[in-house]
Amino acid sequence: MKAVILAAGVSRRLYPVTYDIPKCLIKVGEKSIIDHQLDSLKQSEINNVTIVVGYHRETLIDHLETNYPSMDFNFIINHHYFETNTAYSLQLCDRVIRGNRFILLNADVLYPHELLNRLINSSYNSVLAVDPKACGKEEVKVIEGDNQRLVAIGKDLIEDNCLGEFIGVAKLSNDFSNTFFDSLDKLIKAGGKSDYFEAAMHPILADHAVYYENVSDLPCIEIDFIEDLENARDLVKSDLFKK
Repeated sequence: MKAVILAAGVSRRLYPVTYDIPKCLIKVGEKSIIDHQLDSLKQSEINNVTIVVGYHRETLIDHLETNYPSMDFNFIINHHYFETNTAYSLQLCDRVIRGNRFILLNADVLYPHELLNRLINSSYNSVLAVDPKACGKEEVKVIEGDNQRLVAIGKDLIEDNCLGEFIGVAKLSNDFSNTFFDSLDKLIKAGGKSDYFEAAMHPILADHAVYYENVSDLPCIEIDFIEDLENARDLVKSDLFKK
């Protein structure tokens, strides 16, 4: 199985912390956010990792090549990281990822290995990590249909109809991968370079089954704001991060 980490963004909402480093190199506990992710992938014997880089990419690439020499990295550069978003970054991976079963990660998610283990061992071929809870406008939200199947995903869903937050970690099947990249191509060609990748996932959910795993019992968070970073530094004290 392969992994894709989307790490190109500027993270203006975390200024001044991210003036000189990409968000994923911020330390949470004893390790940076992306180190937590890579150590988790290594535990699951996933060593083939495509990383989309952009903002302060030289710093990030140097860090990864120095600290993870045994991992097989494929760095893809998003040169337009200031004006694009995750849909564009992921679409850049088409050539190396289309048709493959893969783990998809936003580079700003802190999670314990148990979360990744839960997705990998899920009986569902395509599955998202979801925290069922009341959400606001900022979160990427999902709506549930029958038997844990998702019928909608996005930031602009009606909050009262939503199950909870997609926290930015997914396992996607070979078949779904092909359709997903077709949808990403359509989105980008239609002018959606500044959209999140969920905008390409949403229209194909009716015909392609994607499910969710409940991760509300795990200490995980997507770090967008200073208060998220402060919460993450409390969550990482959990014994689950010592396993």
